[in-house]
Amino acid sequence: MLVLSRKLGEKIFIGDNICITVVDIDRGKIRLGIEAPRDIAIYRQELLPLKGTEAIAPPPSAVTR
Repeated sequence: MLVLSRKLGEKIFIGDNICITVVDIDRGKIRLGIEAPRDIAIYRQELLPLKGTEAIAPPPSAVTR
């Protein structure tokens, strides 16, 4: 696992087409902005299907853009 420190407004680039920006830091919580092509699915961990269960398509609200 790569661990990076970032300040408000700083960015992390993954490959040529994914950018993660720290958009807010407040009381131990951070908000991230993610820019990625529409064909790349982005999920919060708690919304991923459990292993060993049948995979179902996530609801549209699970994809954060």
